[in-house]
Amino acid sequence: MPTARELARLCDRLTDRKAVADFPGARNGLQFDAGKPVRKIGAAVDAGTGVFAQARRAGVDFLIVHHGIHWKPTLPGAGVLKARRAALARHGLSLYSSHLPLDAHPSLGNNAMIARQLGLEVDRWFLDFEGTPIALLCKGVSRSQLRARLRKAYPRTFTAIEHGSPRPRRVAILSGSGRSALPELAALGCDTLVTGELREEHYNDAHEQGWNLYPCGHYATETHGVKALAAAVAKATGLPWTFVRTDNPL
Repeated sequence: MPTARELARLCDRLTDRKAVADFPGARNGLQFDAGKPVRKIGAAVDAGTGVFAQARRAGVDFLIVHHGIHWKPTLPGAGVLKARRAALARHGLSLYSSHLPLDAHPSLGNNAMIARQLGLEVDRWFLDFEGTPIALLCKGVSRSQLRARLRKAYPRTFTAIEHGSPRPRRVAILSGSGRSALPELAALGCDTLVTGELREEHYNDAHEQGWNLYPCGHYATETHGVKALAAAVAKATGLPWTFVRTDNPL
């Protein structure tokens, strides 16, 4: 059976982790080593004591997450971090985190997989973050087609705010929080964005700027990358894997 450190090195190679800069709270890589052989891989969007308990019940030894245990301001203090580490130790669970490497990856990443899920043809990447473009620009489809595909893909979290073209020439995709993509749209000749979440004021912005905005849930749009990475590691090692799902509607 492989060790957590061996699987972490494999994850690093698959995601090209060291080449991708990230926010300070991400701390990508192996965040906790339980020091035991790995028999089953898990994937989850968020690290947390509840998710750790679910993973352990599913027999997971090595959990891959998108948001690790160090994020701020969601991490209120050392007490929560201590509780999370204690839960990982108690459950014998090693933790690996990958944030922007799993947004920007051209095949395993959230944005690439959303484009594939929606049947959109990728044009190019945009929205540079310290040398890495993290959002996708795709060739357009009719608004009615896009709406129907999104409603099918994200039935619980899909929202449509439609003040742009009925036949957008281009569609931008940014999983998770999408507000950083909005200032870029005009220069891209794009009026349509598929994302996870937006702010309240973007409703009026959509009307005044002539945008089609489709927030489909931060959590929901970031399930893809961790699943893809877990599946790739499982294929390389012959280990089973599972997705640890929560009821997060946000």
